[in-house]
Amino acid sequence: MTYLVGDDVPAEPAGVRFRKLIERDGIVQMPGTHNGQAALQARAAGFEALYLSGAAMTASMGLPDLGVITVDEVAFFIRQVARASGLPVLVDGDTGYGEALNVMHMVRTFEDAGAGAVHIEDQLLPKKCGHLNDKKLADAHDMAAKVAAARKARRQLYIVARTDAAASEGMDGAVARAKLYLQAGADAIFPEAMTNADMFREFARRVEAPLLANMTEFGRTPFFTAAEFEAMGYKMVIWPVSALRVANKAQEELFAAIRRDGGAHNMIERMQTRTQLYATIGYADYEALDASIVRTVVPEAMPQR
Repeated sequence: MTYLVGDDVPAEPAGVRFRKLIERDGIVQMPGTHNGQAALQARAAGFEALYLSGAAMTASMGLPDLGVITVDEVAFFIRQVARASGLPVLVDGDTGYGEALNVMHMVRTFEDAGAGAVHIEDQLLPKKCGHLNDKKLADAHDMAAKVAAARKARRQLYIVARTDAAASEGMDGAVARAKLYLQAGADAIFPEAMTNADMFREFARRVEAPLLANMTEFGRTPFFTAAEFEAMGYKMVIWPVSALRVANKAQEELFAAIRRDGGAHNMIERMQTRTQLYATIGYADYEALDASIVRTVVPEAMPQR
């Protein structure tokens, strides 16, 4: 049905549902979904949880991932992804948008918008993608204070503490930070930008907590499958920007074709049809809820000239 009515409308808070997924056997796979349409398609593919990437949100707004968007702008994305899919969503909370009180405000705002989980990182502003160079790290105890603030403010939200320390402080520094963040109240740890399987395995061996792996393309981490991450000791894996990258590449090709050919006629085979779009968004289900709307008849094909 729809998010307005239906047996699949979730009864439990998203944080509770996210935690139940983590407590099950197996690794939780979360593709990045940067809008409601992507969220619906990921759910149709069988995923049980989704990821909302700061890099994908900012890129879709035409901005770099440098911590320039606001809590309310992120909440807009959360609402559409959570509402469309009905699935628990892990949200990129960047550095928490400030200090302790700002983090608490973020947690409550994200929960109200429908998020199931959030991760907060130990960088300083202006923050950078975890797979880029020369990241500036916050003091570990300042980051722990943010984690404690998030824990204090949350009702059910699952809290993941991300550490970017491996690149500058080595494995010992990353592990020490992770243990401090767990003591402060984090539910799970996200070690960012590990560069090989041995690093992933060592971190998992030394940190006893649910761990999140980031399988982003064009970064510092080699390609691993979900099964390989699970074997290395990881409970969650995200593909943060993959869907956006594929969509953006397709759009680039479309615009080039229109400019070259004077129309989109040579790209029809690459397009989602109207019928497929309406099926994905449940168009007929919405019409059925309002008897005043005349049932739409979808054209079977484009008319010939």
